[in-house]
Amino acid sequence: MNTTLRKNIDWVGYVDWTIRDFHSYETARGATYNSYLVRDEKTALIDTVKAPFADRLLRNVSALTDLSDIDYVVCNHAEPDHAGGLPRVMKALPGATLVCNKKCVAALSRHFDTAHFDTSAWRIRVVTSGDTLPLGQRTLQFIDTPMVHWPESMFTFIPEEKLLFSMDAFGQHYATSGRFDDEVPLCTLMEEAKAYYATIVTPYGKQVAGVLEQAATLDIEMIAPAHGVIWRSQIAKIVEAYKDWSVCRPKAKVLVIYDTMWDSTGQMARAIHQGASLAGVEAVLIHIRRSNLTTIATEVLDSATVAFGSATLNRGMMPMAGAVLTYLKGLRPVGKAGFAFGSYGWGKGGPEAVGDCLENMGWQVLREPLKAQYRPMPKVRDECREAGKALAQKALEMAPNREDRQRSV
Repeated sequence: MNTTLRKNIDWVGYVDWTIRDFHSYETARGATYNSYLVRDEKTALIDTVKAPFADRLLRNVSALTDLSDIDYVVCNHAEPDHAGGLPRVMKALPGATLVCNKKCVAALSRHFDTAHFDTSAWRIRVVTSGDTLPLGQRTLQFIDTPMVHWPESMFTFIPEEKLLFSMDAFGQHYATSGRFDDEVPLCTLMEEAKAYYATIVTPYGKQVAGVLEQAATLDIEMIAPAHGVIWRSQIAKIVEAYKDWSVCRPKAKVLVIYDTMWDSTGQMARAIHQGASLAGVEAVLIHIRRSNLTTIATEVLDSATVAFGSATLNRGMMPMAGAVLTYLKGLRPVGKAGFAFGSYGWGKGGPEAVGDCLENMGWQVLREPLKAQYRPMPKVRDECREAGKALAQKALEMAPNREDRQRSV
């Protein structure tokens, strides 16, 4: 495995091949917790790892330098998947000073006893955006990036190497023996980067846009995130993708999501999907209980229009339909249009409840809920196909013209 970023700058993290759940994010391809060692006249460790893997991190560091030679441990982000190993690491590095911003100190103090861990006080150096820390031939420059994706988040930049340690930004949950973007399949890498953004970063689109403006002022040749592989060959591609994702830029894409009881709502979903399958439009059909929150959120990210369906259960929507809508409400994807649909029996409620949720999320609701009692008769199925066609036409209107988009880049 190639772990060298630059001369005397190495990846020393941990590849978690078997993890499949990351606080409801489905990590089908595993994950990594990236930590980086910068050796100069002074030596700095950039971020740590999840607590169970702290000893692995220390062994990786020990293979490159004596632990007593570590001068600084930089904490870009206090979340436990990166800072969980800090107590073990700080205990093992007797000469190290923890470097982080003021908000990070506060967050860490609520996770750990930073004042007296094993009777030894943590030495902490507080930095703010724009501060620098000379290591010798190289300099660490700190850039606050609040709410990308926690309040204390920050980047660390080495201008002499044109190397950005980007914390969770530009990351992916992707376990692989390749450490760089040109050592893995690009299509798979972009799939995982998109899923990561959709399920973790989507609520912070405005903050991401601001960070992208800051990053544009830096001369960057390599981006080393806290998860996944390191960007060195496809930086322009991932930055351009982040520009699109930060505003949920729509494609000419229709998403039909549904949950069903006796397949009545399923029949309606398939008819809507059939009607939406026009030339030039991507039409995606998802049965909620045969999918997962990660896949659904990722598909929503760049969809222009969405039809969301649920059968009626106990005068409301199906439980997993409610779970999906709760999840999407928290992610706050913007710029969507769509409608609710579904079936009911002797009592109504499912499609209406879905429609209320779509409206509450600020989506453009294109029509009243499309409903069928018990089974969708031919007339209702025809209405579903027409509604799907209207969704596709709306998606074509909403998607930016590709040529205009290219000229604006």
